[in-house]
Amino acid sequence: MTTKKFMMSARCKQIIALGATAISLLLSAPVLAQATSRQCEDGNGKDEQVGPACLVSHESLGRLNVDSVYWSLDKYASVDAAQRDAVRSAQVIKAFGSVWLFSVGPVPSRPLNGEHVAQVGPISIEKNTSYDAEFLKSTFTPGMTAPLHAHSGPEAFYAVSGDSCLETPDGVQIGRGPGNSMIVRGGPPMLLMALGAEPRKGFALILHDSALPPTTLVHNWTPKGLCLAEMH
Repeated sequence: MTTKKFMMSARCKQIIALGATAISLLLSAPVLAQATSRQCEDGNGKDEQVGPACLVSHESLGRLNVDSVYWSLDKYASVDAAQRDAVRSAQVIKAFGSVWLFSVGPVPSRPLNGEHVAQVGPISIEKNTSYDAEFLKSTFTPGMTAPLHAHSGPEAFYAVSGDSCLETPDGVQIGRGPGNSMIVRGGPPMLLMALGAEPRKGFALILHDSALPPTTLVHNWTPKGLCLAEMH
């Protein structure tokens, strides 16, 4: 009787342990399916390190009450100069050897203390949606790709150097040379690839619904190889 009780007790513990493991896996599955934005590690040459996109800044924008916005990129001689031009929600960023001011709004910026480098837009948005902005940077070698993913809002790209290719189920976009930019609507899966002969250094802006994760990894879509074809 004692041996039987001990065997039943051990069996119960095994079942409980297996159940706990299964629950843990179920709970963790959605987390694994969502791509999180890792923070950038600046300094010690890591600003030029090849690798997937990292998060340089996050900002809650709220409801913008317009149909479209522009992403303005301005360059400054110092952080202090950029901060003098910074308005609400504008972000001062140090990347690729320069000081930048990123702003999102219904009209492009007009910097007083810096150089207006580019404006990307118009970027279509929903008037009644509350948005968060995620600013990212990355350095890709030619042929390198980002993991397949989708966003809960539009994404805009700006390349400081190199060539860009973006494939979605809607087709392909290609940008050549420094300053090329692209915009993709929220929802569809995408593949970003660096083309050309030199590393692609670039920024990205994700304008996502603040109630939803910005980025989700995708496993149920296969690109047609439209970007890969541009490598040849």
